[in-house]
Amino acid sequence: MKKIGIGYEFYKEFVDSDLYYVDKTMLVKDLIEKGGKVTLFTRPRRFGKTLSLSMLRAFFEKEYDYDGNIVDNRRYFEGKKIMEAGEDILSRLGRYPVLFLTLKSAKQPVFSSAFYQIKECIVEEIHRHSYLADSDKLDINEKEQFKGWINNSREPYADNQSDSERLKKDIDMYSKALGQLSKMLKKHHGENTVILIDEYDVPLENAYFAGFYDEMVGFIRSFFESALKTNDSLEFAVITGCLRISKESIFTGLNHLEVSSVNGKNFGEYFGFTQKETEQMLMDYDLSDKIKEVKKWYDGYLFGDTEVYNPWSVIKYVKDHVADHNSLPIPYWSNTSSNSIIKDLIYNADSNMKEELDRLVNGGTIEKKIHEDITYSDISFKDDERNEENLWNFLFFTGYLKKISEKKVGTHIYLTMKIPNLEIQNIYENQITDWFDMEVKKKADFSILHKAVLAKDTEAIGEFVNGILEQCISYFDSDESFYHGIFLSMLYGTPGYSVRSNREEGNGRTDIVLYPNRPKDPAYLFELKVRKKFNEMEDGIEEAFTQIRDQKYEEGILDDGYAGVISFGICFCKKSCVVELYNP
Repeated sequence: MKKIGIGYEFYKEFVDSDLYYVDKTMLVKDLIEKGGKVTLFTRPRRFGKTLSLSMLRAFFEKEYDYDGNIVDNRRYFEGKKIMEAGEDILSRLGRYPVLFLTLKSAKQPVFSSAFYQIKECIVEEIHRHSYLADSDKLDINEKEQFKGWINNSREPYADNQSDSERLKKDIDMYSKALGQLSKMLKKHHGENTVILIDEYDVPLENAYFAGFYDEMVGFIRSFFESALKTNDSLEFAVITGCLRISKESIFTGLNHLEVSSVNGKNFGEYFGFTQKETEQMLMDYDLSDKIKEVKKWYDGYLFGDTEVYNPWSVIKYVKDHVADHNSLPIPYWSNTSSNSIIKDLIYNADSNMKEELDRLVNGGTIEKKIHEDITYSDISFKDDERNEENLWNFLFFTGYLKKISEKKVGTHIYLTMKIPNLEIQNIYENQITDWFDMEVKKKADFSILHKAVLAKDTEAIGEFVNGILEQCISYFDSDESFYHGIFLSMLYGTPGYSVRSNREEGNGRTDIVLYPNRPKDPAYLFELKVRKKFNEMEDGIEEAFTQIRDQKYEEGILDDGYAGVISFGICFCKKSCVVELYNP
Protein backbone atom coordinates (compact mmCIF):
# COMPACT_ATOMS: atom_id res chain seq x y z
CA MET A 1 0.00 0.00 0.00
CA LYS A 2 1.32 3.42 -0.95
CA LYS A 3 1.55 6.13 1.66
CA ILE A 4 -1.46 8.47 1.72
CA GLY A 5 -0.39 12.06 1.19
CA ILE A 6 -1.98 13.97 4.07
CA GLY A 7 -0.48 17.46 4.14
CA TYR A 8 1.15 17.18 0.71
CA GLU A 9 -0.07 19.77 -1.79
CA PHE A 10 2.31 19.67 -4.73
CA TYR A 11 2.33 17.19 -7.58
CA LYS A 12 6.08 16.54 -7.64
CA GLU A 13 5.96 15.63 -3.95
CA PHE A 14 3.43 12.92 -4.75
CA VAL A 15 5.69 11.40 -7.38
CA ASP A 16 9.00 11.84 -5.54
CA SER A 17 7.57 10.39 -2.33
CA ASP A 18 5.68 7.63 -4.16
CA LEU A 19 2.37 8.71 -2.62
CA TYR A 20 -1.05 7.46 -3.67
CA TYR A 21 -2.20 9.72 -6.53
CA VAL A 22 -5.58 9.73 -8.24
CA ASP A 23 -4.56 10.45 -11.82
CA LYS A 24 -5.94 13.81 -12.95
CA THR A 25 -3.28 14.50 -15.60
CA MET A 26 -5.76 14.53 -18.49
CA LEU A 27 -6.67 17.99 -17.23
CA VAL A 28 -3.68 19.10 -19.34
CA LYS A 29 -5.34 17.89 -22.55
CA ASP A 30 -8.76 19.28 -21.72
CA LEU A 31 -7.27 22.61 -20.72
CA ILE A 32 -5.47 22.91 -24.06
CA GLU A 33 -8.55 21.88 -26.03
CA LYS A 34 -11.36 23.48 -23.99
CA GLY A 35 -9.79 26.18 -21.83
CA GLY A 36 -9.66 29.88 -22.56
CA LYS A 37 -6.75 32.27 -22.71
CA VAL A 38 -7.54 32.71 -19.02
CA THR A 39 -9.43 29.88 -17.29
CA LEU A 40 -10.95 30.35 -13.85
CA PHE A 41 -11.78 27.20 -11.89
CA THR A 42 -14.13 27.83 -8.96
CA ARG A 43 -14.48 24.90 -6.59
CA PRO A 44 -14.97 24.46 -2.81
CA ARG A 45 -11.95 24.48 -0.52
CA ARG A 46 -9.94 21.27 -0.24
CA PHE A 47 -11.05 19.87 -3.58
CA GLY A 48 -7.57 19.49 -5.08
CA LYS A 49 -7.11 22.86 -6.76
CA THR A 50 -3.54 23.42 -5.53
CA LEU A 51 -2.48 19.89 -6.44
CA SER A 52 -3.95 20.24 -9.93
CA LEU A 53 -2.31 23.62 -10.49
CA SER A 54 1.08 22.28 -9.39
CA MET A 55 0.60 19.35 -11.79
CA LEU A 56 0.06 21.84 -14.63
CA ARG A 57 3.22 23.65 -13.61
CA ALA A 58 5.21 20.39 -13.61
CA PHE A 59 3.93 19.58 -17.11
CA PHE A 60 4.27 22.91 -18.89
CA GLU A 61 7.31 24.46 -17.20
CA LYS A 62 10.70 24.82 -18.83
CA GLU A 63 12.58 24.44 -15.59
CA TYR A 64 16.24 24.94 -14.70
CA ASP A 65 18.27 23.52 -11.82
CA TYR A 66 20.71 25.55 -9.69
CA ASP A 67 23.50 24.95 -12.22
CA GLY A 68 21.47 26.33 -15.08
CA ASN A 69 20.68 22.96 -16.66
CA ILE A 70 17.21 22.20 -18.04
CA VAL A 71 15.25 19.82 -15.82
CA ASP A 72 13.53 16.94 -17.63
CA ASN A 73 10.11 16.66 -15.98
CA ARG A 74 8.99 13.82 -18.23
CA ARG A 75 9.69 11.31 -15.48
CA TYR A 76 6.91 12.87 -13.39
CA PHE A 77 4.36 11.74 -15.97
CA GLU A 78 5.61 8.28 -16.89
CA GLY A 79 2.72 5.83 -16.51
CA LYS A 80 0.15 8.63 -16.25
CA LYS A 81 -2.84 9.00 -18.54
CA ILE A 82 -1.54 12.16 -20.20
CA MET A 83 1.33 10.24 -21.83
CA GLU A 84 -1.24 8.69 -24.19
CA ALA A 85 -2.75 12.03 -25.21
CA GLY A 86 -0.82 12.34 -28.48
CA GLU A 87 2.24 14.18 -29.71
CA ASP A 88 0.49 17.54 -30.08
CA ILE A 89 -0.18 17.58 -26.36
CA LEU A 90 3.16 16.07 -25.31
CA SER A 91 5.04 18.66 -27.37
CA ARG A 92 3.97 21.19 -24.71
CA LEU A 93 5.73 19.27 -21.92
CA GLY A 94 8.58 21.39 -20.52
CA ARG A 95 8.11 24.08 -23.14
CA TYR A 96 7.07 27.30 -21.37
CA PRO A 97 8.31 29.59 -18.62
CA VAL A 98 5.80 29.39 -15.79
CA LEU A 99 4.82 31.81 -13.01
CA PHE A 100 3.10 30.12 -10.08
CA LEU A 101 1.53 32.01 -7.15
CA THR A 102 -0.64 30.81 -4.30
CA LEU A 103 -2.48 33.50 -2.36
CA LYS A 104 -3.99 31.26 0.31
CA SER A 105 -1.76 32.68 3.08
CA ALA A 106 -2.97 36.29 2.70
CA LYS A 107 -5.21 36.18 5.79
CA GLN A 108 -3.74 39.00 7.88
CA PRO A 109 -5.89 41.40 9.94
CA VAL A 110 -4.82 44.66 8.22
CA PHE A 111 -4.26 45.56 4.58
CA SER A 112 -0.54 46.35 4.89
CA SER A 113 0.17 42.91 6.39
CA ALA A 114 -1.99 41.07 3.82
CA PHE A 115 -0.36 42.97 0.95
CA TYR A 116 3.07 42.23 2.41
CA GLN A 117 2.25 38.50 2.35
CA ILE A 118 1.25 38.72 -1.33
CA LYS A 119 4.34 40.77 -2.11
CA GLU A 120 6.51 38.08 -0.52
CA CYS A 121 4.89 35.45 -2.75
CA ILE A 122 5.65 37.58 -5.81
CA VAL A 123 9.25 38.21 -4.70
CA GLU A 124 9.73 34.50 -4.06
CA GLU A 125 8.60 33.74 -7.61
CA ILE A 126 10.93 36.46 -8.95
CA HIS A 127 13.80 34.81 -7.05
CA ARG A 128 12.93 31.49 -8.69
CA HIS A 129 13.80 33.12 -12.01
CA SER A 130 16.92 34.89 -10.76
CA TYR A 131 18.87 33.81 -13.87
CA LEU A 132 17.14 36.70 -15.64
CA ALA A 133 19.48 39.13 -13.84
CA ASP A 134 22.30 37.86 -16.07
CA SER A 135 20.30 37.22 -19.23
CA ASP A 136 21.87 38.58 -22.42
CA LYS A 137 18.36 38.85 -23.86
CA LEU A 138 17.29 41.64 -21.46
CA ASP A 139 18.39 45.26 -21.76
CA ILE A 140 20.00 47.22 -18.94
CA ASN A 141 16.72 48.83 -17.81
CA GLU A 142 14.98 45.47 -17.54
CA LYS A 143 17.86 44.04 -15.51
CA GLU A 144 17.77 47.01 -13.17
CA GLN A 145 14.03 46.61 -12.73
CA PHE A 146 14.47 42.93 -11.99
CA LYS A 147 17.15 43.61 -9.38
CA GLY A 148 14.95 46.34 -7.88
CA TRP A 149 12.16 43.83 -7.27
CA ILE A 150 14.56 41.55 -5.41
CA ASN A 151 16.47 44.22 -3.49
CA ASN A 152 13.39 46.12 -2.34
CA SER A 153 12.99 46.07 1.44
CA ARG A 154 11.41 42.87 2.72
CA GLU A 155 10.62 44.27 6.15
CA PRO A 156 6.92 44.49 7.15
CA TYR A 157 5.37 47.94 7.02
CA ALA A 158 5.33 50.01 10.19
CA ASP A 159 2.56 52.42 11.09
CA ASN A 160 4.36 55.65 10.21
CA GLN A 161 4.47 58.16 7.37
CA SER A 162 7.58 56.85 5.67
CA ASP A 163 6.33 53.29 5.62
CA SER A 164 2.95 54.50 4.40
CA GLU A 165 4.74 56.02 1.42
CA ARG A 166 6.76 52.82 0.94
CA LEU A 167 3.53 50.81 0.98
CA LYS A 168 2.00 52.96 -1.77
CA LYS A 169 5.18 52.69 -3.83
CA ASP A 170 5.29 48.92 -3.41
CA ILE A 171 1.62 48.53 -4.35
CA ASP A 172 2.33 50.33 -7.62
CA MET A 173 5.51 48.34 -8.23
CA TYR A 174 4.24 44.85 -7.47
CA SER A 175 0.77 45.23 -8.97
CA LYS A 176 2.57 45.38 -12.34
CA ALA A 177 5.39 42.95 -11.54
CA LEU A 178 3.81 39.71 -12.77
CA GLY A 179 2.94 41.15 -16.17
CA GLN A 180 6.37 42.73 -16.59
CA LEU A 181 8.14 39.58 -15.41
CA SER A 182 6.27 37.48 -17.97
CA LYS A 183 7.52 39.80 -20.73
CA MET A 184 11.10 39.32 -19.54
CA LEU A 185 10.63 35.57 -19.48
CA LYS A 186 9.36 35.60 -23.07
CA LYS A 187 12.40 37.60 -24.20
CA HIS A 188 14.75 35.15 -22.49
CA HIS A 189 13.04 31.89 -23.53
CA GLY A 190 11.44 32.83 -26.82
CA GLU A 191 8.13 31.38 -25.60
CA ASN A 192 5.06 32.98 -24.05
CA THR A 193 4.56 32.62 -20.31
CA VAL A 194 2.08 30.41 -18.49
CA ILE A 195 0.64 32.07 -15.35
CA LEU A 196 -0.92 29.98 -12.57
CA ILE A 197 -2.63 31.71 -9.61
CA ASP A 198 -4.03 29.59 -6.79
CA GLU A 199 -6.83 30.62 -4.36
CA TYR A 200 -7.09 34.14 -5.73
CA ASP A 201 -10.17 34.97 -3.62
CA VAL A 202 -8.67 34.15 -0.20
CA PRO A 203 -7.23 37.69 0.22
CA LEU A 204 -10.62 39.11 -0.82
CA GLU A 205 -12.61 36.96 1.60
CA ASN A 206 -10.22 37.81 4.41
CA ALA A 207 -10.27 41.51 3.51
CA TYR A 208 -14.06 41.63 3.53
CA PHE A 209 -14.38 40.18 7.02
CA ALA A 210 -11.37 42.18 8.29
CA GLY A 211 -12.71 45.50 6.97
CA PHE A 212 -10.31 46.50 4.17
CA TYR A 213 -12.14 44.99 1.20
CA ASP A 214 -11.95 48.04 -1.12
CA GLU A 215 -8.19 48.36 -0.71
CA MET A 216 -7.61 44.69 -1.51
CA VAL A 217 -9.99 44.77 -4.47
CA GLY A 218 -8.09 47.74 -5.89
CA PHE A 219 -4.76 45.91 -5.69
CA ILE A 220 -6.04 42.59 -7.07
CA ARG A 221 -7.75 44.41 -9.96
CA SER A 222 -4.50 46.17 -10.98
CA PHE A 223 -2.54 42.96 -10.45
CA PHE A 224 -4.83 41.00 -12.78
CA GLU A 225 -5.01 43.74 -15.41
CA SER A 226 -1.22 43.79 -15.76
CA ALA A 227 -0.77 40.01 -15.73
CA LEU A 228 -3.86 38.86 -17.63
CA LYS A 229 -5.36 41.71 -19.65
CA THR A 230 -2.60 43.87 -21.10
CA ASN A 231 -0.05 41.10 -21.44
CA ASP A 232 0.89 40.07 -24.97
CA SER A 233 3.47 37.65 -23.55
CA LEU A 234 0.80 35.40 -22.04
CA GLU A 235 0.38 31.90 -23.45
CA PHE A 236 -2.48 31.13 -21.08
CA ALA A 237 -3.38 31.50 -17.43
CA VAL A 238 -5.24 29.33 -14.93
CA ILE A 239 -6.77 30.80 -11.78
CA THR A 240 -8.46 28.92 -8.96
CA GLY A 241 -10.77 30.03 -6.16
CA CYS A 242 -14.15 29.40 -4.54
CA LEU A 243 -16.13 32.21 -6.16
CA ARG A 244 -16.18 34.19 -9.36
CA ILE A 245 -15.90 37.72 -7.99
CA SER A 246 -16.63 39.99 -10.94
CA LYS A 247 -18.85 42.83 -9.76
CA GLU A 248 -15.88 44.82 -8.50
CA SER A 249 -14.43 44.55 -12.03
CA ILE A 250 -11.54 42.32 -10.97
CA PHE A 251 -11.88 40.62 -14.34
CA THR A 252 -12.71 43.81 -16.28
CA GLY A 253 -11.90 43.50 -19.95
CA LEU A 254 -11.00 39.83 -19.81
CA ASN A 255 -13.14 38.90 -22.77
CA HIS A 256 -11.02 35.76 -23.14
CA LEU A 257 -11.97 34.51 -19.64
CA GLU A 258 -13.37 30.97 -19.48
CA VAL A 259 -15.13 30.23 -16.20
CA SER A 260 -15.53 26.65 -15.00
CA SER A 261 -17.73 26.63 -11.91
CA VAL A 262 -19.40 23.78 -10.07
CA ASN A 263 -22.31 24.28 -12.43
CA GLY A 264 -20.19 24.25 -15.60
CA LYS A 265 -20.27 21.40 -18.09
CA ASN A 266 -16.52 20.97 -18.67
CA PHE A 267 -13.74 19.82 -16.31
CA GLY A 268 -16.19 18.30 -13.80
CA GLU A 269 -14.09 15.19 -13.08
CA TYR A 270 -10.82 16.98 -12.31
CA PHE A 271 -11.61 18.41 -8.87
CA GLY A 272 -12.86 15.76 -6.46
CA PHE A 273 -12.94 11.98 -6.81
CA THR A 274 -15.39 10.25 -9.13
CA GLN A 275 -17.34 7.17 -8.07
CA LYS A 276 -14.91 4.92 -9.92
CA GLU A 277 -11.84 6.62 -8.44
CA THR A 278 -13.25 6.43 -4.92
CA GLU A 279 -14.16 2.76 -5.21
CA GLN A 280 -10.71 1.98 -6.62
CA MET A 281 -8.98 3.72 -3.72
CA LEU A 282 -11.09 1.86 -1.17
CA MET A 283 -10.31 -1.45 -2.86
CA ASP A 284 -6.59 -0.59 -3.02
CA TYR A 285 -6.61 -0.22 0.77
CA ASP A 286 -8.80 -3.27 1.49
CA LEU A 287 -11.80 -1.12 2.38
CA SER A 288 -14.26 -2.26 -0.28
CA ASP A 289 -16.76 -3.09 2.49
CA LYS A 290 -16.88 0.64 3.29
CA ILE A 291 -18.06 1.83 -0.13
CA LYS A 292 -21.66 2.43 0.95
CA GLU A 293 -20.64 4.24 4.13
CA VAL A 294 -18.20 6.52 2.26
CA LYS A 295 -20.87 7.30 -0.32
CA LYS A 296 -23.40 8.39 2.33
CA TRP A 297 -20.87 10.56 4.12
CA TYR A 298 -18.71 12.15 1.41
CA ASP A 299 -20.44 11.78 -1.98
CA GLY A 300 -23.24 13.91 -3.35
CA TYR A 301 -21.51 16.75 -5.20
CA LEU A 302 -22.49 17.35 -8.80
CA PHE A 303 -19.93 19.37 -10.79
CA GLY A 304 -21.53 19.90 -14.17
CA ASP A 305 -22.81 16.43 -15.02
CA THR A 306 -20.14 14.62 -12.99
CA GLU A 307 -20.85 13.15 -9.56
CA VAL A 308 -17.87 13.60 -7.25
CA TYR A 309 -16.78 12.90 -3.68
CA ASN A 310 -14.99 15.29 -1.35
CA PRO A 311 -11.36 14.19 -1.94
CA TRP A 312 -9.97 15.52 1.34
CA SER A 313 -12.53 13.62 3.37
CA VAL A 314 -12.06 10.41 1.39
CA ILE A 315 -8.30 10.31 1.85
CA LYS A 316 -8.63 11.16 5.56
CA TYR A 317 -11.25 8.42 5.93
CA VAL A 318 -9.02 5.87 4.18
CA LYS A 319 -5.98 6.77 6.29
CA ASP A 320 -7.96 6.47 9.53
CA HIS A 321 -9.59 3.19 8.52
CA VAL A 322 -6.33 1.60 7.46
CA ALA A 323 -5.21 2.21 11.04
CA ASP A 324 -8.53 1.10 12.53
CA HIS A 325 -10.93 -0.66 10.19
CA ASN A 326 -13.89 -0.18 12.50
CA SER A 327 -13.46 3.49 13.37
CA LEU A 328 -16.47 5.71 12.80
CA PRO A 329 -16.76 8.23 9.94
CA ILE A 330 -16.39 11.86 10.98
CA PRO A 331 -16.85 15.24 9.25
CA TYR A 332 -13.24 15.89 8.25
CA TRP A 333 -14.09 18.84 6.00
CA SER A 334 -15.69 20.82 8.83
CA ASN A 335 -12.26 21.21 10.40
CA THR A 336 -10.65 22.64 7.28
CA SER A 337 -13.22 24.95 5.72
CA SER A 338 -14.66 28.10 7.22
CA ASN A 339 -18.18 27.48 8.46
CA SER A 340 -18.81 31.07 9.52
CA ILE A 341 -21.31 31.60 6.72
CA ILE A 342 -23.46 28.72 8.04
CA LYS A 343 -23.27 30.25 11.49
CA ASP A 344 -24.32 33.66 10.13
CA LEU A 345 -27.16 32.08 8.18
CA ILE A 346 -28.57 30.34 11.24
CA TYR A 347 -28.03 33.20 13.70
CA ASN A 348 -29.61 35.79 11.39
CA ALA A 349 -32.28 33.74 9.63
CA ASP A 350 -35.77 35.19 9.43
CA SER A 351 -38.84 32.98 9.61
CA ASN A 352 -38.75 32.23 5.87
CA MET A 353 -35.09 31.17 5.93
CA LYS A 354 -35.64 29.09 9.07
CA GLU A 355 -38.43 27.28 7.27
CA GLU A 356 -36.12 26.57 4.34
CA LEU A 357 -33.36 25.42 6.69
CA ASP A 358 -35.86 23.12 8.36
CA ARG A 359 -36.66 21.64 4.99
CA LEU A 360 -32.99 21.17 4.09
CA VAL A 361 -31.82 19.58 7.33
CA ASN A 362 -34.74 17.18 7.20
CA GLY A 363 -33.65 15.94 3.77
CA GLY A 364 -35.80 18.26 1.65
CA THR A 365 -34.92 20.62 -1.20
CA ILE A 366 -35.15 24.32 -2.01
CA GLU A 367 -35.31 26.03 -5.40
CA LYS A 368 -33.29 29.21 -6.01
CA LYS A 369 -32.25 31.40 -8.91
CA ILE A 370 -28.56 30.89 -9.58
CA HIS A 371 -25.97 33.47 -10.60
CA GLU A 372 -22.20 33.29 -10.30
CA ASP A 373 -21.16 36.94 -10.07
CA ILE A 374 -21.64 37.37 -6.32
CA THR A 375 -19.40 39.22 -3.91
CA TYR A 376 -18.75 38.93 -0.21
CA SER A 377 -20.70 42.13 0.42
CA ASP A 378 -23.69 40.44 -1.26
CA ILE A 379 -23.91 37.85 1.51
CA SER A 380 -23.91 40.20 4.48
CA PHE A 381 -27.27 40.25 6.21
CA LYS A 382 -29.66 42.96 5.12
CA ASP A 383 -33.41 43.06 4.85
CA ASP A 384 -33.73 42.38 1.16
CA GLU A 385 -34.69 39.37 -0.88
CA ARG A 386 -31.74 39.73 -3.23
CA ASN A 387 -29.32 39.28 -0.38
CA GLU A 388 -31.05 36.08 0.76
CA GLU A 389 -30.78 34.77 -2.79
CA ASN A 390 -27.05 35.56 -2.85
CA LEU A 391 -26.55 33.69 0.41
CA TRP A 392 -28.04 30.49 -1.01
CA ASN A 393 -25.85 30.97 -4.10
CA PHE A 394 -22.79 31.27 -1.89
CA LEU A 395 -23.66 28.05 -0.07
CA PHE A 396 -24.04 26.27 -3.40
CA PHE A 397 -20.76 27.42 -4.93
CA THR A 398 -18.77 26.73 -1.76
CA GLY A 399 -19.99 23.14 -1.34
CA TYR A 400 -22.68 23.39 1.34
CA LEU A 401 -25.49 22.59 -1.11
CA LYS A 402 -25.68 20.39 -4.20
CA LYS A 403 -27.66 20.60 -7.41
CA ILE A 404 -30.48 18.11 -7.89
CA SER A 405 -31.93 19.57 -11.08
CA GLU A 406 -32.16 22.82 -12.99
CA LYS A 407 -34.59 24.67 -15.20
CA LYS A 408 -34.46 27.81 -17.29
CA VAL A 409 -37.09 30.53 -16.97
CA GLY A 410 -36.49 33.28 -19.50
CA THR A 411 -32.85 34.24 -19.13
CA HIS A 412 -32.61 32.92 -15.54
CA ILE A 413 -31.55 29.48 -14.32
CA TYR A 414 -33.19 27.99 -11.23
CA LEU A 415 -31.59 25.13 -9.31
CA THR A 416 -33.24 22.64 -7.00
CA MET A 417 -30.72 22.04 -4.22
CA LYS A 418 -30.24 19.94 -1.10
CA ILE A 419 -27.55 19.14 1.46
CA PRO A 420 -24.98 16.88 -0.26
CA ASN A 421 -24.18 14.24 2.35
CA LEU A 422 -23.95 13.31 6.02
CA GLU A 423 -20.70 15.21 6.47
CA ILE A 424 -22.29 18.54 5.50
CA GLN A 425 -25.49 17.60 7.36
CA ASN A 426 -23.33 17.28 10.47
CA ILE A 427 -21.97 20.81 9.97
CA TYR A 428 -25.47 22.27 9.77
CA GLU A 429 -26.62 20.30 12.82
CA ASN A 430 -23.64 21.38 14.93
CA GLN A 431 -24.17 25.03 14.04
CA ILE A 432 -27.89 24.73 14.78
CA THR A 433 -27.12 23.17 18.16
CA ASP A 434 -24.64 25.94 18.97
CA TRP A 435 -27.18 28.57 17.91
CA PHE A 436 -29.90 26.99 20.08
CA ASP A 437 -27.59 26.91 23.08
CA MET A 438 -26.43 30.52 22.62
CA GLU A 439 -29.47 32.32 21.24
CA VAL A 440 -32.47 30.43 22.62
CA LYS A 441 -31.53 28.54 25.75
CA LYS A 442 -29.18 31.21 27.08
CA LYS A 443 -31.78 33.96 26.73
CA ALA A 444 -34.83 32.00 27.90
CA ASP A 445 -36.17 32.38 31.44
CA PHE A 446 -36.49 28.74 32.42
CA SER A 447 -37.75 29.65 35.88
CA ILE A 448 -41.17 30.10 34.21
CA LEU A 449 -41.11 26.44 33.17
CA HIS A 450 -39.80 25.29 36.54
CA LYS A 451 -42.63 27.09 38.39
CA ALA A 452 -45.19 25.63 36.00
CA VAL A 453 -43.89 22.09 36.59
CA LEU A 454 -43.93 22.44 40.37
CA ALA A 455 -47.44 23.90 40.14
CA LYS A 456 -48.56 21.01 37.87
CA ASP A 457 -49.77 23.66 35.38
CA THR A 458 -49.84 21.62 32.17
CA GLU A 459 -51.12 24.53 30.09
CA ALA A 460 -48.22 26.78 31.16
CA ILE A 461 -45.70 23.98 30.58
CA GLY A 462 -47.03 23.49 27.05
CA GLU A 463 -47.01 27.22 26.26
CA PHE A 464 -43.40 27.63 27.37
CA VAL A 465 -42.11 24.59 25.48
CA ASN A 466 -44.07 25.56 22.36
CA GLY A 467 -42.49 29.01 22.52
CA ILE A 468 -39.01 27.49 22.54
CA LEU A 469 -39.82 25.07 19.73
CA GLU A 470 -41.23 27.90 17.63
CA GLN A 471 -37.79 29.53 17.60
CA CYS A 472 -36.01 26.29 16.89
CA ILE A 473 -34.60 25.09 13.59
CA SER A 474 -35.44 21.43 13.87
CA TYR A 475 -33.36 18.74 12.28
CA PHE A 476 -34.69 15.63 13.96
CA ASP A 477 -38.34 16.49 14.28
CA SER A 478 -39.41 12.86 14.02
CA ASP A 479 -36.73 11.67 16.44
CA GLU A 480 -37.64 11.41 20.11
CA SER A 481 -34.02 12.04 21.14
CA PHE A 482 -34.20 15.54 19.64
CA TYR A 483 -37.09 16.53 21.90
CA HIS A 484 -35.71 14.55 24.80
CA GLY A 485 -32.48 16.54 24.71
CA ILE A 486 -34.22 19.90 24.47
CA PHE A 487 -36.70 19.23 27.27
CA LEU A 488 -34.06 17.69 29.51
CA SER A 489 -31.87 20.78 29.17
CA MET A 490 -34.80 23.04 30.07
CA LEU A 491 -35.34 21.26 33.39
CA TYR A 492 -31.79 21.75 34.68
CA GLY A 493 -31.77 24.28 37.48
CA THR A 494 -35.23 23.48 38.84
CA PRO A 495 -34.88 24.69 42.45
CA GLY A 496 -34.68 21.86 44.99
CA TYR A 497 -34.41 19.14 42.32
CA SER A 498 -31.87 17.08 40.35
CA VAL A 499 -32.78 15.98 36.86
CA ARG A 500 -31.89 12.54 35.46
CA SER A 501 -32.83 10.68 32.32
CA ASN A 502 -33.08 7.04 31.27
CA ARG A 503 -32.75 5.80 34.82
CA GLU A 504 -34.07 2.34 35.73
CA GLU A 505 -37.32 2.57 37.68
CA GLY A 506 -39.90 -0.16 38.06
CA ASN A 507 -39.72 -2.51 35.09
CA GLY A 508 -38.02 -0.15 32.63
CA ARG A 509 -36.22 3.13 32.06
CA THR A 510 -37.97 6.43 32.58
CA ASP A 511 -37.47 9.25 30.09
CA ILE A 512 -36.88 12.11 32.54
CA VAL A 513 -37.35 12.40 36.31
CA LEU A 514 -36.90 15.36 38.64
CA TYR A 515 -35.72 13.89 41.97
CA PRO A 516 -36.25 16.10 45.07
CA ASN A 517 -33.38 17.09 47.32
CA ARG A 518 -35.72 16.97 50.36
CA PRO A 519 -37.58 13.77 51.33
CA LYS A 520 -40.93 15.51 51.87
CA ASP A 521 -41.15 16.76 48.27
CA PRO A 522 -42.55 14.67 45.39
CA ALA A 523 -40.63 13.51 42.33
CA TYR A 524 -41.78 14.62 38.87
CA LEU A 525 -41.79 12.07 36.06
CA PHE A 526 -42.02 12.89 32.32
CA GLU A 527 -42.74 10.31 29.63
CA LEU A 528 -42.17 11.68 26.10
CA LYS A 529 -43.68 10.54 22.81
CA VAL A 530 -43.47 11.81 19.22
CA ARG A 531 -46.05 11.74 16.44
CA LYS A 532 -45.80 12.83 12.81
CA LYS A 533 -49.39 14.09 12.58
CA PHE A 534 -51.13 16.58 14.86
CA ASN A 535 -54.30 14.48 15.05
CA GLU A 536 -52.25 11.63 16.54
CA MET A 537 -50.92 13.59 19.52
CA GLU A 538 -53.64 12.47 21.95
CA ASP A 539 -52.80 8.91 20.98
CA GLY A 540 -49.21 9.70 21.94
CA ILE A 541 -50.33 10.92 25.35
CA GLU A 542 -52.29 7.69 25.91
CA GLU A 543 -49.22 5.66 24.95
CA ALA A 544 -47.15 7.61 27.48
CA PHE A 545 -49.73 6.96 30.21
CA THR A 546 -49.90 3.26 29.34
CA GLN A 547 -46.11 2.97 29.57
CA ILE A 548 -46.03 4.73 32.96
CA ARG A 549 -48.64 2.29 34.24
CA ASP A 550 -47.39 -0.94 32.65
CA GLN A 551 -43.72 -0.36 33.47
CA LYS A 552 -44.62 0.60 37.07
CA TYR A 553 -42.42 3.68 36.98
CA GLU A 554 -44.16 5.39 39.89
CA GLU A 555 -43.91 2.28 42.05
CA GLY A 556 -40.18 2.12 41.38
CA ILE A 557 -39.65 5.73 42.44
CA LEU A 558 -41.74 5.24 45.59
CA ASP A 559 -39.75 2.12 46.42
CA ASP A 560 -36.65 4.33 46.44
CA GLY A 561 -38.18 6.15 49.40
CA TYR A 562 -39.51 9.30 47.79
CA ALA A 563 -42.65 10.84 49.29
CA GLY A 564 -44.70 10.91 46.12
CA VAL A 565 -44.66 11.01 42.31
CA ILE A 566 -46.37 13.38 39.89
CA SER A 567 -46.27 12.14 36.31
CA PHE A 568 -46.79 13.88 32.98
CA GLY A 569 -47.33 12.58 29.49
CA ILE A 570 -45.87 14.83 26.78
CA CYS A 571 -46.35 14.35 23.05
CA PHE A 572 -44.38 16.31 20.43
CA CYS A 573 -45.25 16.87 16.78
CA LYS A 574 -43.01 19.16 14.73
CA LYS A 575 -42.92 22.44 16.69
CA SER A 576 -45.83 21.71 19.00
CA CYS A 577 -46.30 19.78 22.20
CA VAL A 578 -49.24 18.64 24.33
CA VAL A 579 -48.81 18.11 28.07
CA GLU A 580 -51.25 16.20 30.31
CA LEU A 581 -51.17 15.15 33.93
CA TYR A 582 -51.25 11.40 34.58
CA ASN A 583 -54.07 10.27 36.86
CA PRO A 584 -53.91 6.50 37.45
